[in-house]
Amino acid sequence: MTDYVLEQEMEIEALEAILMDDFKEIHLAESGLCTSNRCFQITISPQDDEEDDSASAPVQLGLIFSHTERYPDEPPLLNVKSLRGISTQDLKIIKEQLQLEASENLGMAMVYTLVNSAKDWLSTRFAQDSGIDNGVDDETTKEDIIIPHGEPVTVETFLAWRERFEAELALERAKLMPDSALGAPKEKKLTGRQWFESGRAVAAARGALLVAEEEEEEEDEDIDFDDEDFEDDDEEDMLEHYLAERSDSSSHFSKRAA
Repeated sequence: MTDYVLEQEMEIEALEAILMDDFKEIHLAESGLCTSNRCFQITISPQDDEEDDSASAPVQLGLIFSHTERYPDEPPLLNVKSLRGISTQDLKIIKEQLQLEASENLGMAMVYTLVNSAKDWLSTRFAQDSGIDNGVDDETTKEDIIIPHGEPVTVETFLAWRERFEAELALERAKLMPDSALGAPKEKKLTGRQWFESGRAVAAARGALLVAEEEEEEEDEDIDFDDEDFEDDDEEDMLEHYLAERSDSSSHFSKRAA
């Protein structure tokens, strides 16, 4: 004869050891079950394998069960409730699935198997919603991407742009210049006659004459009469020597003037 009470107590001890804080006994009024036996609630989250904190999960399910008199040869009493983010329609679907699976596992302790089944269902459901959200995010990201349009920059287009830019810059500078600067006539080049009549020729001639006189005085000072050279000469020889020196100086000045 099967000792149902012993099997039920052993299963409860095993669930407490495995699930720890996610397993607790609740009051009969909280269970929503029609029974006078003890009731328990298991918190189930669709967490990933790498996640340990069930509080961070977007949805949470409360699986409520109570053993019947002949459990496990008959299915336990089951109920589900949303602890976070699960719709009424989803609760109905998962309850029906758990009841079906319980009927398929008669004769053995099955609560932990039902917990894993509920976890898998939530993970699949949550992954689908996440995939939809990611798809929306991807579409939004694609819409936010700005594709540049326009003519590609080449050497020819750059040179053409620079020429237009320099022309516009010159035009802007011309606008900033005073009207007097733009309207001032250029100085005309004088003809030879106009230059002579303007008095510039007379001033240049006077300047050249003064320079020639100064150079002549310097030449006179440079003439040195050595007494030894004219010691035996008479006055006539001295005069001829002076005139020769004078002639050489005049010739040198004429060449420089030319």
